[in-house]
Amino acid sequence: MKDPKKNEEEEEKVVKNAAQAEQILEEELAPVPAPEEPVAAAEAPSAGVPAPAPGAAPAATGGAPHRDQRRRGPKGERRPSFKKSSLTDSGLIEKVVAINRVAKTTKGGTRLAFSALVVVGDGKGKVGYGLGKAGEVATAIKKGLNAAKKGMIVIPRKGTTITHEILGQCGSAAVLLKPASEGTGVIAAGAVRAVCDGAGISNILTKCHRSNNPINVVKATFDGLSRLKVARENQYANPSNTIA
Repeated sequence: MKDPKKNEEEEEKVVKNAAQAEQILEEELAPVPAPEEPVAAAEAPSAGVPAPAPGAAPAATGGAPHRDQRRRGPKGERRPSFKKSSLTDSGLIEKVVAINRVAKTTKGGTRLAFSALVVVGDGKGKVGYGLGKAGEVATAIKKGLNAAKKGMIVIPRKGTTITHEILGQCGSAAVLLKPASEGTGVIAAGAVRAVCDGAGISNILTKCHRSNNPINVVKATFDGLSRLKVARENQYANPSNTIA
């Protein structure tokens, strides 16, 4: 004979299982909502900020911009690249020939400083050099420029070259300067080339003998250029100056 208590418990279990089955069936048949796409923080419009116009450049983010983005302007236009030129706003050509670190021994210890050799010219026959010394490189260059501008000399030229051959000397350094024809260029090293570029000499032949110290080479070059003679026209070339 069956126990009534067991029958009730089985019915309760069946009812419970049926209810759970119906609930599961309803959950399976219910439409599943489409997952929402996450909106990026940079793309989400903030309150009070108008949305960007179509075709406008994207807003800048906190990260570092790409190297191509750095070269482009706010409208995507490529920024022009500017090269540093030795021609300043004042119209003078300024060139740093050499920078040396110098030391001075004092009672309190050794003091370090920097000396800068600078050449300044207008490119039209006027050139000068200066030597500045200071605790910082920028200050030393500034002092050298001021000294060079005060001591500028006028160099006689014949077209784009010098008037005649000459040898300049300073200490153990000697610099040979020779005129050259059009199209030769500046055949010179760093120190002599800086002086020639500042003076506006575009065709010249040079040769450094013995010492190659930049300071002595620049002084020897100025010694030779300062002793150049002005080229004069032959008085017999003009028929009006001939004796009747």
